[in-house]
Amino acid sequence: MANSPWKLLSTEMQYDNPWIRVEEDNVINPSGKKGIYGRVHFKNVAVGIVPIDNEGNTWLVGQYRYPLDEYSWEIPEGGCPIGEKELDAAKRELKEETGLIAEHWEEFLRIHTSNSVSDERGVVFIAKDLTQGNTQFEETEDLKIKKLPLEEAFQMVMDGEITDSISMAALLKLKTQLTG
Repeated sequence: MANSPWKLLSTEMQYDNPWIRVEEDNVINPSGKKGIYGRVHFKNVAVGIVPIDNEGNTWLVGQYRYPLDEYSWEIPEGGCPIGEKELDAAKRELKEETGLIAEHWEEFLRIHTSNSVSDERGVVFIAKDLTQGNTQFEETEDLKIKKLPLEEAFQMVMDGEITDSISMAALLKLKTQLTG
């Protein structure tokens, strides 16, 4: 925080589990007044994958998201423990969630998912030259898999059917790049 207009006075951990840590900071804010700031620290990097086949199709993963109490369609995503290579985690997540194995990978996007309260970082890869295998869902996953044309996935973002921030950012950036 060397160049920050905020001054950190102290930090107190409020909650900790294997995935997140919640902290409350006592601060002096940019106006010079004392206050508090809550932060959620993520212990994984979010990885997302946009798999694309030779016919211009992609795959979405649907699942019930407990914090939202809603069903959500998303690109394949998962967590990369700190210290693991993000590409290795992306390969694992794509295989687990869709059964797909990709021959070619390209880092496509880096994102901060909610930078006003969280330090969560995300990275998205494009995966091509796909081979279909078997899924390997985790015990917390009850997933539906949908193969569809990229254009349909783009339209799902525009129609509000995809609301996950990583999925939206990746698909809209891809749409922009494809349409020049």
